[in-house]
Amino acid sequence: EALLAGADNSLGQGTGEVVNTRRTQAATALGDSVGDCTWMDPSHSAVMGKEKTEAEEEALLAGAKVPAEPPQEDWGRKSIVTLALTILTSSQGLLIAASKAQDVRYDYSVTSANCTVEVVKMIMSLAALTKVWKSEGVNEDNRLSTSWGELCVYPVPAALYLVKNLLQYYIFLYVDPPSYQILKNLNIISTGILYRVFLKKKLSGVQWSALLLLALGCTIAQLTTGSDQVLSTPFMGLVLAIVMAILSGAAGVYTELIMKKRPQRNVNVQNVYLYMFGVIFNVFAIFLYDYAAVFGNGFFHGYNTIVCVMILNHALSGIAVSLVMKYADNIVKVYSTSVAMILTTLVSIPLFGFQLTLPFVLGTSVVSVAVYLHYQSKLMK
Repeated sequence: EALLAGADNSLGQGTGEVVNTRRTQAATALGDSVGDCTWMDPSHSAVMGKEKTEAEEEALLAGAKVPAEPPQEDWGRKSIVTLALTILTSSQGLLIAASKAQDVRYDYSVTSANCTVEVVKMIMSLAALTKVWKSEGVNEDNRLSTSWGELCVYPVPAALYLVKNLLQYYIFLYVDPPSYQILKNLNIISTGILYRVFLKKKLSGVQWSALLLLALGCTIAQLTTGSDQVLSTPFMGLVLAIVMAILSGAAGVYTELIMKKRPQRNVNVQNVYLYMFGVIFNVFAIFLYDYAAVFGNGFFHGYNTIVCVMILNHALSGIAVSLVMKYADNIVKVYSTSVAMILTTLVSIPLFGFQLTLPFVLGTSVVSVAVYLHYQSKLMK
């Protein structure tokens, strides 16, 4: 009755025929399957089983569509892949440290391990794609055959990551490891800026503030007794750190752009293309930097159980990143990896006897506030 009164008021002195037309449109929009007689029933709202807000009723009477809420399935999928990425990333540092021979050096070739990770990721993606073919059949969205126009974009993130990884060899000529860990947090800011510029995704003032707090919290948590040296970093070291941050952010944003450019495209097909070029570029890196060690001692020289588990962890982490890019975004990835850093340190306490420090506690608190602000701002939208 209130809805009818609103319709009558909005129509003013209109004729009865127009009133009936408006009523019929509103009934149709509300999903009334009972008939015109139900419209006259005062208990109609109870029959429908779902109350509409006053704003929604006015929008329906005006002929507007009420925005649908995001599917619960999408929210659940985002949560699962984000949680998986956080857990997998938090264990990466621990496995890398455990893979060192007597905690001093690596018995295996790092470039060989990176190449193996890319191969394992591609095999996993092909296996998942085969399962999709068996359950859904081969169609336009999950077939591997493609055009050069679609395929030519996939080498770009692989090339960006390769250049970034090669620059790591040079930046240590100018900065020490503690300073490098601090400067690496520039990736957080560069990702936010490039996310806004290239993906045209607007971040609110609260989200920008949360992102800055995240970078600050990660930096504070990584402060050590030798961290003061970052203030005296040579100019070339700062330039390389900024370039690496831009390359890392650009690679992540470009990957998200590829994954979402064709939303209906099966993610396993996209992963196969990404990892295929990853293998090619990593083989190139082996020939360029590690040819004698890899082919002299053997490709799998120094591999043991810990190294194999580490490679599997990296492969699963890479796939989790691609799923986050597909179903969430780069900002979620930044928060996930930052939280993973905190978890890694906490797990290191019982495993490696790590001692909590005041900077770590303060930094963790700032990161927690940043995560809270970010997700609260998303709920307020």
